[in-house]
Amino acid sequence: MDSETMTTLVKGATIAIGGIAPAIAIGRIASKAMESIGRNPESTDKLFVPMLLGMAFAEAIAIYALVITFIL
Repeated sequence: MDSETMTTLVKGATIAIGGIAPAIAIGRIASKAMESIGRNPESTDKLFVPMLLGMAFAEAIAIYALVITFIL
């Protein structure tokens, strides 16, 4: 394999691996938040901001993987 092919494979693997974990994390955050709201509907206002912050931090990891892919 030549250098260009290896670079393309590494870029693909970087964005794939870097995107899987944040996707799972965001799904679990949303799932647990909805489960909690389902059990206690009055907690919606208290859960919304921490849920969004958790999702934003998880998404930042995917953005870091994208930036690393562009650098490669």
